[in-house]
Amino acid sequence: MASTGGPAGREEFRFRRIEKPEEFRAVEELQREAWGMSTEPPVPTALQRATQDNGGLVLGAFTDIYLAGFTLGFLGWDGEALYHYSHMTAVRPPYQNHHLGFRLKSFQRDEVLRQGLATIRWTFDPLQSRNAYLNLRRLGARPDRYLVHYYGQLDSEVNRGLETDRVRVIWELKRPEVEQRLAGQLPTADADRKRWEASTPLVTTEPSDSGLRVPTVVAEPTGGPSHLEIPFDLALVRQHEPAKLRIWRHAVRDALRAAFDLGYTVDDFAVVSAEHERRSFYFLTPPDASRPGTTPT
Repeated sequence: MASTGGPAGREEFRFRRIEKPEEFRAVEELQREAWGMSTEPPVPTALQRATQDNGGLVLGAFTDIYLAGFTLGFLGWDGEALYHYSHMTAVRPPYQNHHLGFRLKSFQRDEVLRQGLATIRWTFDPLQSRNAYLNLRRLGARPDRYLVHYYGQLDSEVNRGLETDRVRVIWELKRPEVEQRLAGQLPTADADRKRWEASTPLVTTEPSDSGLRVPTVVAEPTGGPSHLEIPFDLALVRQHEPAKLRIWRHAVRDALRAAFDLGYTVDDFAVVSAEHERRSFYFLTPPDASRPGTTPT
């Protein structure tokens, strides 16, 4: 892929396959940095090379020769369909304001389409607002399954003290809505606010003494459009209200599992400004209901 630059004043990046042993070792280093790994081992160089040379993809974003971010995945098979499984994507902190995660996933999409595949799957922590925004809002991927304590206990900083629940997302690469999202055709802030106000909360929250919101009531969907709140910044909860991490985990787990059991679809994610605070919400549509429009209104 040719050099891909952003607006003036932003770094120039080159997106390509990882090739050299020292580049694979840089991917190991970036894993440790991104997730705060101490005792957890990264995906090692030898396995990365085997993945790259046998149908998988280890892709990097470089500024000069410096690895700023990567994504790693491999071929998956569920007994019916062949797809690409994206195991991990990470960006170094100094480059996280360059939309590099979005650009890496877009490059990954191009490479997977060249392989003749039409779908990418991956998992992410449903409490992570930044990841939910990228995966659902910007990329147009859609969750289809809730996985309880998927990896067991992990000792990395971003997972310590929290059960490793994940949602699986399906990214249908040629779906028109995906192409619209990739082109930047997103619902407006006003449309998001109206949708939030017109839907029913699955998790009711109240500000705690620290000012951070905490779940107080969890409800099942009642048949109409719903929304599900998560922390706007999970790192702040970990820092100021660590005892509330478990409350958040179980509230979102109970609400999303109930919604999936009832046939609901999580079809978008938005950050809504309300009363001088920013709040993060999944939007859910009941079964057999028409999905809302995806172009700006």
